[in-house]
Amino acid sequence: MADSLVIVESPAKAKTIGKYLGSKYIVKASMGHIRDLPKSQIGVEVENDFNPKYITIRGKGSVLKELKDASKKVKHVFLAADPDREGEAIAWHLAHYLELNEGDTCRVVFNEITKQAVKDAFKTPRKINMDLVNAQQARRILDRLVGYKISPLLWKKVKKGLSAGRVQSVAVKLIIDRDNEIDAFIPEEYWSITAKLSQNGINFDGKYFSINGVKRELGKEADVQEVLQAMGGNPFTVVEVKEKERLRNPAPPFITSSLQQEAARKIGFRASKTMSVAQQLYEGVELGKEGTVGLITYMRTDSTRISPVAQEETKEYISEKYGPDFVPEQPRVYTKKNSNAQDAHEAIRPTSILRDPETMKPFLSRDQHRLYKLIWERYTSSQMSSAVLDTMTVDMESGDTIFRANGSKVKFAGFMKVYVEGNDDGTVEEHKFLPPLAVGDVITSESVEPKQHFTQPPPRYSEARLVRTLEELGIGRPSTYAPTLETIQKRGYVAMEEKKFMPTELGDLVIQLMEEFFPEILNAEFTANMEGNLDQVEEGTEDWVKVLAKFYETFEKRLEVAEDEMKEIEIQDEVSDEICEKCGKHLVYKMGRFGKFLACSGFPECRNTKPIVKDIGVACPKCAEGKIIERRSKKGRFFYGCDQYPGCDYVSWDKPTEKKCPSCESMLVEKRNRSGAKLQCVTCDYSEEVVDDDQEEQA
Repeated sequence: MADSLVIVESPAKAKTIGKYLGSKYIVKASMGHIRDLPKSQIGVEVENDFNPKYITIRGKGSVLKELKDASKKVKHVFLAADPDREGEAIAWHLAHYLELNEGDTCRVVFNEITKQAVKDAFKTPRKINMDLVNAQQARRILDRLVGYKISPLLWKKVKKGLSAGRVQSVAVKLIIDRDNEIDAFIPEEYWSITAKLSQNGINFDGKYFSINGVKRELGKEADVQEVLQAMGGNPFTVVEVKEKERLRNPAPPFITSSLQQEAARKIGFRASKTMSVAQQLYEGVELGKEGTVGLITYMRTDSTRISPVAQEETKEYISEKYGPDFVPEQPRVYTKKNSNAQDAHEAIRPTSILRDPETMKPFLSRDQHRLYKLIWERYTSSQMSSAVLDTMTVDMESGDTIFRANGSKVKFAGFMKVYVEGNDDGTVEEHKFLPPLAVGDVITSESVEPKQHFTQPPPRYSEARLVRTLEELGIGRPSTYAPTLETIQKRGYVAMEEKKFMPTELGDLVIQLMEEFFPEILNAEFTANMEGNLDQVEEGTEDWVKVLAKFYETFEKRLEVAEDEMKEIEIQDEVSDEICEKCGKHLVYKMGRFGKFLACSGFPECRNTKPIVKDIGVACPKCAEGKIIERRSKKGRFFYGCDQYPGCDYVSWDKPTEKKCPSCESMLVEKRNRSGAKLQCVTCDYSEEVVDDDQEEQA
């Protein structure tokens, strides 16, 4: 007969924990939060020390009744929500609803859902940590004050449905500021000179380095001509050779932000998808005879700490699998990435290194396996020896100029045998060694190629780059990144174009108003300091009411000024030349989550919408009468189809081109991945590389 009730957030977590605890425990799920501030009103008594007015979340009645009934039949109730502020708050609300005593040791936390970790946690239950609860309450109330005070103002002055928030407003401003940087950017000309060289049948490149002993930049074509004249047609002679070893250290194990960034780079996951799949891996997966097991540690963390037990198991695994040389002399300890890191949990790692990705593959979905493999490899490599690279730098003289060639090769792979961190541009580091060269060697020159370039503006923010920037600025916390990115798109403040954030006119307008009337909300330093204050509340060194009062003192004055001085703005939709086929009115351009689309100006009487199509200048290969146009799917992905649809049903995820295959005359389509693009024949195996214009500029 069960004598204890355990309450977690989700059924999946309940299922996993229930198998570990046995028949003396009933494990049930609260299905997330059970109480929250009301949606219909602000729900905060500002004059009464910001007292929150919590209500039961609609639809939770049957769940709460079930929990209440179950709690009356047992001696003990344990609250095992996630080990963070949010989880602590859920436990506190449950304790309040179930009328548990404030001094009860009812709170159970574990960083991983494995049998041993769960059983150990139940040996040492504790009281609910009110510092954690108050930190979460302060954040929730702070966001409610900003949202419910500014949003109605925007509704009245601009349009209904708008919202403002602390972290989301800063994120949108970052995107707008970057767009302004790009618009204001003035390209500057520069040149490079590359010598195509060969020695003993090995081809390599030498880059212009200096002229007359001075390292001078090539800003214009006249500078290039001066270098070519200084070369005087002389051969390339080796004047200096430097060879040395270089150590390369592994990247630290994942924290929430770095997991989101690397999952975007390497497997194309958006932040929200990464967190959803990670949650599944954390809560537990059925592993056949082994039962349900949590495969990774808690995924909302900003700590790179690893438990000594996990490190010891990993050390033994690496030594046995790869050899003793791949184990560092001392276990690796990684410092906090920033001073605000909480270090409350471990880094994200496999719960057991012995569950390698290949062994787990039959039990996981494709997405689960890809993310688990990424986490496993990153963690394993983080505990391995440094890689050793042999590097070689060669200076070659031609007339009064010096050209330099660099090469490297892996002498000892170390951690690189398992994993190498990705780059934002999707490129993969190549190690190309130079042929054996000595001072005095004369090198064969195939050609000398000058090339004009222009400096490029800073890149627009991808999800990964924006998460990294928010983290570097100290804005938000592990749990906030993914929902923030979702919110700013749902509100129509930004749109995604080719996986990059673009600000919308609406977003630009809202940020202009916020900058004028609520500059503190958009100030990155102010927002980061507020996060620091919330951390101090969590640590018990700051009073949450005082933190809110200090913020609200200035905020209230700003609200009064905005109410009086903010002018009403009417947003006019841009009218297109197209006519609605349903009612005959003009279609207007609207901005949605995935960019612009056309909608009837007669809304709400006529709700007709249609995508904006783009003619790519290629004839349809199926019907020969239509043209291929670019479209967007409901999920925002580009695809290509015939403009004669439904008469012609040609469709392709890959971009068709006018080029024909030299082998079979079939159409070539453009295939893209993180390492670049290539043209692929739709019929045979023929393919050729494509060099983008921007890649040429950066080469």
